[in-house]
Amino acid sequence: MSTDKKYIWMDGEMLEAEKATVPFLNSALHYGLGVFEGIRAYKTDNGPAVFRLKEHMDRLIDSAMILGFRDLPYTSEALCQAVVDTVAANKVEQCYIRPLIYAGGPALSLNLDDTQPKVGIAVWQMGVYLGEEALEAGIRANIASFTRHHPNVMMTKSKSTGNYTNSTLAKTESMRLGFEEAIMLDPQGYVAECTGENLFIVRDGKVITPFTAAVLEGITRKSILTLCADLGIETLEQPVSRDQLYISDELFVCGTAAECIAIREVDFRTIGIGRMGPVTRQVQKAFHAAITGKGPRSAEWLTYVNASQTVTA
Repeated sequence: MSTDKKYIWMDGEMLEAEKATVPFLNSALHYGLGVFEGIRAYKTDNGPAVFRLKEHMDRLIDSAMILGFRDLPYTSEALCQAVVDTVAANKVEQCYIRPLIYAGGPALSLNLDDTQPKVGIAVWQMGVYLGEEALEAGIRANIASFTRHHPNVMMTKSKSTGNYTNSTLAKTESMRLGFEEAIMLDPQGYVAECTGENLFIVRDGKVITPFTAAVLEGITRKSILTLCADLGIETLEQPVSRDQLYISDELFVCGTAAECIAIREVDFRTIGIGRMGPVTRQVQKAFHAAITGKGPRSAEWLTYVNASQTVTA
């Protein structure tokens, strides 16, 4: 079979990408009834390795439960294997991975019980999400005019497709204004998160991040907090106000797509030295080592595809 074919796993079948389609009359498409994960596989000396695969699959199942899906057709373990198989079938050294549980037929309905949960997994090549230059220089951000979801309106612990209309509005606004990212405030006016990343402040050598009450419980966020502890950096979870961003020594964001990137400017105010600071650099270096199989945490956080592969297309 030609190596230029790309495959998508759909409900237990490995399909050529052009054949992995859904009907137009689909509740996920019309009403945003779906949940997803963003995962990365990285190139290592032992072949491609998926970062924190089990944690991502467990969160996907949790997201589906929060949204209201019942009787999911696959377990977390089965979906982990499906991810490994999809990465292997596509013969990539590193990639972005997108599992999606969505409301399929037979009815187009706002009632999830009228639909059937369907599952798909796709992979594609992805470089540095916010640009190669951002790794060193950092990015520019602004405070969005759009408020982050109230936790009793859109269920902020579920990574549901419908939630991301909020992110899209904020991200598009910021990009059109000339920034690279938007920082969103919660309904009480405190800092929540960015459109696809959790946010951290550095002040007096301490790393501070908002509570998770109104934000997604990021797996990369959790990893960063663990790495900070390993590095002997004190961390605090507490409310953060908008003006505290302006006077911070450093700012950085993290997420599956963004990885670990500094913010050098917020609302036309230079943060710290105007580029990545020493604490952010230390954390970014430790994170990069972990994801590429060269850090102390790599063994527990990475699932090696070649060691786990059982099925190929």
